[in-house]
Amino acid sequence: MSPTAPAQRPAPRTRPTPPTAAATLRRLYFLRFGFAAVWAALLFTTADTLGPLSATLLVLYPAFDVACAIVDIRSTRANGGPVRGLYANVVLSTLTAIGLTVAATSGIPAVLHVWGAWAVTAGLVQLTVGAARRRMGGQWAMIASGAISTLAGASFIAQANSGDTALTSLSGYAFLGGVFFLATALRLNHTPTDA
Repeated sequence: MSPTAPAQRPAPRTRPTPPTAAATLRRLYFLRFGFAAVWAALLFTTADTLGPLSATLLVLYPAFDVACAIVDIRSTRANGGPVRGLYANVVLSTLTAIGLTVAATSGIPAVLHVWGAWAVTAGLVQLTVGAARRRMGGQWAMIASGAISTLAGASFIAQANSGDTALTSLSGYAFLGGVFFLATALRLNHTPTDA
């Protein structure tokens, strides 16, 4: 009778380490920059009139923002970060998508009113979230973007009340917001710091 080899225990399964909040945000912010750049270019080509393509683009932008905020919430919660401001962003962007769907049937001034109100409120939320994440690095761009968004929103509302209305300013707003996301993505730390 030949000796038998001792039974080998299977190696314990190791769970993959979840990505850090900074790594997830970096990828998300690169995606947001790309989306904003393409979206701004498409809207710019149709900015003189409010047709089916421009109306679809207008609703798509806050809907994409909702999807990004949900990804952000999951990552932030998994890493023990604050998510209250992100939930506020989901609510605001969802209401904006609905509001723009209705406003698009009423004309450019109505769209500018809805977009302006969103830019003001979402800008304040973005400023708050950026301040809460300042230890991650690169958040100066998010803080600045939130402040600029708030001011831009007020200008969109003023433009809606004037006789000269067009969607061109929204494409510039979106592209600039994308640039701020890119700047933040490039500056995010792999590990939190005190700076």
